[in-house]
Amino acid sequence: MNLVPLAPRLRRAAHREFGWEELRPGQLPPMRALLKKRDALVVLPTGGGKSAIYQVPATLLSGPTIVISPLLALQQDQIAGLNRRREGQAVRISSAETPNQQRKALEALTAGTARFLFITPEQLGNPERLAEVRALRPALVAVDEAHCVSAWGYDFRPDYLQLGHLIRELGRPPVVALTATASPPVRADITAALGLRDPFTLVAGLDRANLELAAVHCTSDDQRFSRLVNQIQKEQKPGIVYAPTRAIAEQYAERLAERGIEAVAFHAGLATGERNRRYEDFMADKTPVMVATSAFGMGVDKPNIRWVHHVALPDSPDSYLQEIGRAGRDGAPARTILFFRPEDVALQRFFAAGAPDGKELTQLAAALREGPTSRTGLATRSGLPARKITSLLSLLEQVGAVEVGAGNKLSAGRYAPAPAEAARLALAQFERHQTLRRSRIDMMRQYAESANCRGNALLAYFGEQAERACGHCDNCANGTVVVDPVVPRLKWYQRLFGSRKARPSDAAAVPATRIKADPERPFPVSSEVRHNAWGTGTVMAYEQDRVVILFEEVGYKTLSVPIVQKSKLLEPV
Repeated sequence: MNLVPLAPRLRRAAHREFGWEELRPGQLPPMRALLKKRDALVVLPTGGGKSAIYQVPATLLSGPTIVISPLLALQQDQIAGLNRRREGQAVRISSAETPNQQRKALEALTAGTARFLFITPEQLGNPERLAEVRALRPALVAVDEAHCVSAWGYDFRPDYLQLGHLIRELGRPPVVALTATASPPVRADITAALGLRDPFTLVAGLDRANLELAAVHCTSDDQRFSRLVNQIQKEQKPGIVYAPTRAIAEQYAERLAERGIEAVAFHAGLATGERNRRYEDFMADKTPVMVATSAFGMGVDKPNIRWVHHVALPDSPDSYLQEIGRAGRDGAPARTILFFRPEDVALQRFFAAGAPDGKELTQLAAALREGPTSRTGLATRSGLPARKITSLLSLLEQVGAVEVGAGNKLSAGRYAPAPAEAARLALAQFERHQTLRRSRIDMMRQYAESANCRGNALLAYFGEQAERACGHCDNCANGTVVVDPVVPRLKWYQRLFGSRKARPSDAAAVPATRIKADPERPFPVSSEVRHNAWGTGTVMAYEQDRVVILFEEVGYKTLSVPIVQKSKLLEPV
């Protein structure tokens, strides 16, 4: 039995294995949690040291660490970094490796010469591959880009939605979920989807002081383009322009080139080879301006990006914070400008409108009642495409219409609702998701149109109450922002995740005695309130005479405090 305390062991391992003289603030607590076999959920910006949180503990564990990551390019960067420290300690099993390379990787892991296995969720979803990985008896599972498991990824990366079941099949070792940005609903989704048990939660680095935040209202698309061109001509390179659709990305790239600005488009509609070439050219500073959709995101680890501008409202502050977070990773000043029009809201609501087909849900629920089978078997029974089945199953599982048995076999379960009822409940669940999704769009619009501190507006969305103006947004520069700080009674992540009891290793709660009655702030931040029509919600933050509340059923709402008090709209829970 090793009697050396965990903190010194982790610091020594960080120095011995990676050459790090010290760990960054916040890294040590989740590392300690993992060595204690406790799950963890880590939200840090790109470049904030997320990978170290699983890499250092992995060197002290007796079994291999499985790293589930969605992009081969992102995997390759991490593998190369690990193998520079110790040759052969990280291997990968993917479509990029030959069967012989895959076999050698498994042998190295079995022999203990390799201790990190990088794999995609699609590979792990293969029953034969899952059995091979289970036989390795992994000591830790790290899920990178964990926001992909959220219900918000319903139509994005459906293979991620089955990870909770796959991890259980691996013997359920401790799990660490890693992402660059996740609001409270997304964090709750990650916890539920992966089956995290009382996870230690770290959320840090949301306020990037070196990023200048600004929003510019545009009355027409021509004006928006003209203002963008004028801005880019003043900027250092390289930079990114985010566009809402493939067509707009192509159009802007062509029009910028016509103005003498060297730019190329990047989106998922490009051929794989061409997409990789454009990515590599940008990373090598051969392309100064990338005009991209959200497809250009995960895996972009480039420190010298000087600006990130948007030519439409993003779908949520989650997406926005993650995308602008790719600027200024070297710590030097960087600029982010949102060029928006009110009409952008209609476009995002159009994207959020597509609902699953009720007949297909009924069809799938009926197929489940025929007995346990695999996803492939369900595709054959139901006649539905295999890729669509995964996302439909996620909805049916949320309403108790799916049971996962031995060998990851799926069935309806003894108490499952009838197929038609299961479809009705699943559609209702989807509509709840969409209601919250639309509220996120509204929060993005409020951010763009606000005359208040933009940095604080983003923090409020993520459940953080600022004590002062951010000092790095356009509204702060105008000198008109007023911030009236509120002392939070309990950090939101202590209340929303894991045990309701505060732990010594978590951020400590502020004693209730420190809170004074404030008629202008009637409900403490992080407290629960109830609205007659919208149900139960959590107080996220105050902005002067407004309060931001996250309701479980209808999402984010911003209410006038005087009206709330006068009409008695809210009561404490």
